[in-house]
Amino acid sequence: MARIKAATTTRNRRKKMLGLAKGYWGSKSRHFKMAKQQVMKSGSYAYASRKRKKRDFRRLWITRISAACKLNDINYSNFMHGLRVAGIELNRKMLSETAIHDAAAFTELCNKAKAAL
Repeated sequence: MARIKAATTTRNRRKKMLGLAKGYWGSKSRHFKMAKQQVMKSGSYAYASRKRKKRDFRRLWITRISAACKLNDINYSNFMHGLRVAGIELNRKMLSETAIHDAAAFTELCNKAKAAL
């Protein structure tokens, strides 16, 4: 029986890896070994960044809410506690958007949080 060589499989595998490395600088986009290493490293960075993105947005929302709370003479932690006691269930993203786009509604939320404390 004739031996089947793996040339097409190898070529396709390498072609796929070099395609993923397209746009990388220098040898990282041209040489298979370096491209493979960089694609693996890039994948780990991408995975970590998807997790970090959630943290970064939460920090941003909290900063925005805190700044808006200071304008209404209440600090962030008392504001959040007051909302919870008052039974107002809004997530930080929505509170942040309200603080930016509808200052009057946010002031009303601050007043309700103060009243609940």
